[in-house]
Amino acid sequence: MNNPYAPIQAKILDVIDENSAIKTLVLKPELPLVFAPGQFVMVGMPGVGESPFGVSSSCFERDTFDVSVQIQPHGKNTTALHRARAGQTALVRGPFGNQYPMDYFKGREVYVVGGGVGMAPMRSVLLALLHEADQYKRIVLRYGARNPELRMYKQLCHSWETDPKLDVVYTVDVADTSWSHNVGVVTTIMKPEDIADIPNAVAVGCGPPIMLRFMVPLLLKMGFKPEHMYFSMEKNMSCGMGMCGHCRIGHYYVCKDGPVFTYDQIRDFPDAWT
Repeated sequence: MNNPYAPIQAKILDVIDENSAIKTLVLKPELPLVFAPGQFVMVGMPGVGESPFGVSSSCFERDTFDVSVQIQPHGKNTTALHRARAGQTALVRGPFGNQYPMDYFKGREVYVVGGGVGMAPMRSVLLALLHEADQYKRIVLRYGARNPELRMYKQLCHSWETDPKLDVVYTVDVADTSWSHNVGVVTTIMKPEDIADIPNAVAVGCGPPIMLRFMVPLLLKMGFKPEHMYFSMEKNMSCGMGMCGHCRIGHYYVCKDGPVFTYDQIRDFPDAWT
């Protein structure tokens, strides 16, 4: 889009109930949306407002794109998006922000860790990795949720279990009788033996701040280099243009300088994990 302030219309093709709090909207913009894994878009319902969302679909699909929306208790726009139905029209601006350096990842083991709604941008990364799986040495996924019902992309996750291109382990904090995988927070399924060549591997993560806060020292202990640890830091973004200042981490603006940062960039800013 040439004018970042001007929204375009996007038809809502489908609304998928991921769980009781999150819905995925499948959108068809009037112009193709060319984005890279890690970038975000501003999406809103006409006359209500707009909010930033990481694109959760494959960057190789240009006619449509997905955003996963977690309803907020006092969020007018997220409430409106949750009430949206197929056939309605949303407004979209973007894409904005930087991206994961997928070319740099090629030839390396890629260690993807997702938690909660943070699995949304990780889904885009994984779909891009799997689309060109032969370009990467190995693809590993470790994904955690609070309970089985709150997991996202359940059908896709089920298909990944049998995908020979992907080493996947799932966990939940609290299980029910239907759950047959690991029980515990996501860091309990992160093991040094997951990766054969850690000094040359890259780690990619997104999740609640508390998850990232505990994930960082574990990755360092496993032997990952700070410059090889990448995070989607979608913290408090509002305007998406670096004007409101809500998303500052140290001297960075998440919406303009991120949302993808290496740990090496933000390691000295304690507010990164709050």
